[in-house]
Amino acid sequence: MEFFTFISEQWVLVSVLMVLVYLFAINERIKSGKPISPHVVTRMINTDEAVLIDIRDAKEFKAGHIAGAINIPLSKMMDRLAELEPHREKAIIVADKVGQQSAAIGRKLQQKEFSVLRLTGGMMEWHNQKLPVIKG
Repeated sequence: MEFFTFISEQWVLVSVLMVLVYLFAINERIKSGKPISPHVVTRMINTDEAVLIDIRDAKEFKAGHIAGAINIPLSKMMDRLAELEPHREKAIIVADKVGQQSAAIGRKLQQKEFSVLRLTGGMMEWHNQKLPVIKG
């Protein structure tokens, strides 16, 4: 009961807190790269506007990946940044298993001044949309 009393008496303070939390969440989302749908990823790859980096481990990558994707496992990304240099003028799309790990890598790549986008829902969403994958 005291909690609701506090909220009703301090509604301005609570409102400011909610706005700050919302702005923080938006800011963190932007820092890690804008999330984009699988269909936008397909269009960007087909028009050669972007390069797709799959950060899953090699075993998962071989089990099925998007055509043209470059496999750089999450644990090796910072050691293999030189591989991305030829693609600096393009957007870098980061794909992972379910879309949770790509934010951390997106943030690190943006700090290195790459233009980063993230595949919403990762490869799980790609499979859910019944989009093609290459095995091997």
